[in-house]
Amino acid sequence: MPDGQLSDLRVQAAARRQSAALPVLGIGAALRVVLITSRETRRWVVPKGWIEAGEPPHRSAAREAFEEAGLIGEADPQPLGLYSYPKRLARGEVRPTEVLVFRLRVARLLPDWPERLERERKLFTPEAAAALVAEPGLAALLRSLSAARTRRV
Repeated sequence: MPDGQLSDLRVQAAARRQSAALPVLGIGAALRVVLITSRETRRWVVPKGWIEAGEPPHRSAAREAFEEAGLIGEADPQPLGLYSYPKRLARGEVRPTEVLVFRLRVARLLPDWPERLERERKLFTPEAAAALVAEPGLAALLRSLSAARTRRV
Protein backbone atom coordinates (compact mmCIF):
# COMPACT_ATOMS: atom_id res chain seq x y z
CA MET A 1 0.00 0.00 0.00
CA PRO A 2 1.51 3.40 -0.95
CA ASP A 3 2.41 5.77 1.91
CA GLY A 4 -0.32 8.24 0.92
CA GLN A 5 -2.99 5.57 1.18
CA LEU A 6 -1.61 4.46 4.54
CA SER A 7 -1.86 8.05 5.83
CA ASP A 8 -5.46 8.23 4.61
CA LEU A 9 -6.13 4.91 6.32
CA ARG A 10 -4.76 6.28 9.62
CA VAL A 11 -7.05 9.31 9.46
CA GLN A 12 -10.11 7.17 8.68
CA ALA A 13 -9.11 4.64 11.33
CA ALA A 14 -9.10 7.19 14.10
CA ALA A 15 -12.66 8.20 13.21
CA ARG A 16 -14.55 4.89 12.84
CA ARG A 17 -12.21 1.95 12.49
CA GLN A 18 -10.55 -0.50 14.79
CA SER A 19 -7.67 -2.83 14.10
CA ALA A 20 -7.60 -6.50 14.97
CA ALA A 21 -4.98 -9.18 15.12
CA LEU A 22 -5.71 -12.55 13.61
CA PRO A 23 -3.10 -14.48 15.61
CA VAL A 24 -1.70 -17.61 13.92
CA LEU A 25 0.73 -20.30 15.03
CA GLY A 26 2.12 -23.14 12.95
CA ILE A 27 1.76 -23.87 9.25
CA GLY A 28 -0.13 -26.26 7.00
CA ALA A 29 -2.21 -28.84 8.85
CA ALA A 30 -0.75 -27.64 12.18
CA LEU A 31 -2.03 -24.05 11.71
CA ARG A 32 -3.92 -22.73 14.73
CA VAL A 33 -5.54 -19.40 15.48
CA VAL A 34 -5.88 -17.77 18.88
CA LEU A 35 -9.27 -16.51 20.01
CA ILE A 36 -10.11 -14.74 23.24
CA THR A 37 -13.38 -14.11 25.02
CA SER A 38 -14.86 -10.64 25.12
CA ARG A 39 -15.03 -9.10 28.58
CA GLU A 40 -18.76 -8.51 28.83
CA THR A 41 -20.54 -11.12 26.69
CA ARG A 42 -17.83 -13.83 26.81
CA ARG A 43 -18.17 -14.36 23.04
CA TRP A 44 -15.15 -15.67 21.12
CA VAL A 45 -13.39 -12.83 19.31
CA VAL A 46 -9.96 -11.76 18.05
CA PRO A 47 -7.96 -9.09 19.88
CA LYS A 48 -9.04 -5.68 18.60
CA GLY A 49 -9.36 -2.06 19.59
CA TRP A 50 -9.29 1.57 18.56
CA ILE A 51 -6.26 2.77 16.66
CA GLU A 52 -4.36 5.44 18.57
CA ALA A 53 -3.49 8.72 16.81
CA GLY A 54 -0.32 8.37 14.73
CA GLU A 55 -0.18 4.61 15.27
CA PRO A 56 0.04 2.39 12.17
CA PRO A 57 -2.99 0.06 12.17
CA HIS A 58 -0.90 -3.15 12.06
CA ARG A 59 1.07 -1.99 15.13
CA SER A 60 -2.21 -1.26 16.89
CA ALA A 61 -3.30 -4.83 16.16
CA ALA A 62 -0.06 -6.20 17.65
CA ARG A 63 -0.50 -4.00 20.75
CA GLU A 64 -4.07 -5.23 21.25
CA ALA A 65 -2.88 -8.85 20.90
CA PHE A 66 -0.39 -8.27 23.71
CA GLU A 67 -2.81 -6.43 26.00
CA GLU A 68 -5.84 -8.67 25.48
CA ALA A 69 -4.27 -12.08 24.80
CA GLY A 70 -0.65 -12.03 25.96
CA LEU A 71 0.69 -12.59 22.45
CA ILE A 72 4.04 -11.43 21.16
CA GLY A 73 4.56 -11.51 17.41
CA GLU A 74 4.88 -9.65 14.15
CA ALA A 75 1.79 -8.22 12.43
CA ASP A 76 1.78 -8.07 8.64
CA PRO A 77 1.59 -4.42 7.52
CA GLN A 78 -1.07 -5.25 4.90
CA PRO A 79 -4.54 -6.19 6.19
CA LEU A 80 -6.00 -9.62 5.38
CA GLY A 81 -9.37 -7.93 5.06
CA LEU A 82 -12.01 -6.21 7.12
CA TYR A 83 -15.34 -6.91 8.72
CA SER A 84 -18.05 -4.84 10.39
CA TYR A 85 -19.88 -5.26 13.65
CA PRO A 86 -22.19 -3.19 15.88
CA LYS A 87 -19.94 -1.74 18.62
CA ARG A 88 -21.78 -1.03 21.87
CA LEU A 89 -20.33 2.08 23.48
CA ALA A 90 -20.23 2.85 27.20
CA ARG A 91 -23.43 4.95 27.12
CA GLY A 92 -25.35 2.09 25.47
CA GLU A 93 -25.12 3.67 22.03
CA VAL A 94 -24.43 1.24 19.17
CA ARG A 95 -22.08 2.34 16.38
CA PRO A 96 -21.38 0.38 13.18
CA THR A 97 -17.62 -0.20 13.27
CA GLU A 98 -15.23 -1.48 10.61
CA VAL A 99 -12.34 -3.62 11.75
CA LEU A 100 -9.11 -3.94 9.75
CA VAL A 101 -7.71 -7.43 10.33
CA PHE A 102 -3.96 -8.10 10.29
CA ARG A 103 -2.30 -11.51 10.43
CA LEU A 104 -0.12 -11.73 13.54
CA ARG A 105 2.53 -14.43 13.42
CA VAL A 106 2.74 -15.43 17.07
CA ALA A 107 6.26 -15.94 18.43
CA ARG A 108 5.33 -16.27 22.13
CA LEU A 109 2.27 -16.90 24.29
CA LEU A 110 2.91 -15.18 27.60
CA PRO A 111 1.68 -16.80 30.84
CA ASP A 112 0.76 -13.37 32.24
CA TRP A 113 -0.58 -10.27 30.46
CA PRO A 114 -2.60 -7.11 31.25
CA GLU A 115 -6.12 -8.55 30.68
CA ARG A 116 -5.42 -12.15 31.77
CA LEU A 117 -7.99 -12.06 34.57
CA GLU A 118 -10.69 -10.66 32.26
CA ARG A 119 -10.47 -13.03 29.28
CA GLU A 120 -9.98 -16.63 28.29
CA ARG A 121 -7.45 -17.46 25.55
CA LYS A 122 -7.60 -20.64 23.47
CA LEU A 123 -6.14 -22.10 20.26
CA PHE A 124 -8.43 -23.43 17.52
CA THR A 125 -8.20 -24.72 13.98
CA PRO A 126 -9.37 -22.02 11.54
CA GLU A 127 -12.53 -24.08 10.84
CA ALA A 128 -13.44 -24.36 14.53
CA ALA A 129 -12.72 -20.67 15.10
CA ALA A 130 -14.95 -19.68 12.15
CA ALA A 131 -17.80 -21.68 13.68
CA LEU A 132 -17.40 -19.93 17.06
CA VAL A 133 -17.25 -16.24 16.12
CA ALA A 134 -20.46 -14.24 15.75
CA GLU A 135 -19.33 -11.82 13.04
CA PRO A 136 -19.91 -13.28 9.52
CA GLY A 137 -17.06 -11.22 8.02
CA LEU A 138 -14.58 -12.48 10.61
CA ALA A 139 -15.79 -16.06 10.08
CA ALA A 140 -15.16 -15.64 6.34
CA LEU A 141 -11.58 -14.46 6.99
CA LEU A 142 -11.00 -17.48 9.23
CA ARG A 143 -12.43 -19.82 6.58
CA SER A 144 -10.08 -18.27 4.01
CA LEU A 145 -7.14 -19.26 6.27
CA SER A 146 -8.52 -22.76 6.35
CA ALA A 147 -8.82 -22.90 2.55
CA ALA A 148 -5.23 -21.65 2.11
CA ARG A 149 -4.04 -24.21 4.66
CA THR A 150 -5.70 -27.04 2.73
CA ARG A 151 -4.20 -25.95 -0.60
CA ARG A 152 -0.66 -26.03 0.86
CA VAL A 153 -0.92 -29.53 2.31
